[in-house]
Amino acid sequence: MSILLRWLINALTILILPYIIPGFSVNNFYTALIVALVLGIMNALVRPILIILTLPINIVTLGLFVLVINAFLIWFVSTFIKGFYVAGFWPAFVAGLILTLVSWISNSSIKRI
Repeated sequence: MSILLRWLINALTILILPYIIPGFSVNNFYTALIVALVLGIMNALVRPILIILTLPINIVTLGLFVLVINAFLIWFVSTFIKGFYVAGFWPAFVAGLILTLVSWISNSSIKRI
């Protein structure tokens, strides 16, 4: 149940992001659900590999390079999902930052329930 709630919260956040970030667009709620699902799968499978491969850069930047990895994953997902468009790196970076904050807040509040 908590996984579905987190998925829904991330989809709603992705649906709200075009109103906050110029250069970011999502056609409808169904597309936002698909994007949230694909991003979740990418974060579970690909992100740990990328973090290990970029470990020296992560150590030097005190872990802030993870935000760059998140931005590239969002940008990459936008290349193959129809109805989801990210204009470049900086909109993806801001979207990744907002998604990280919302996910962190929702995960900590869902654990309390």
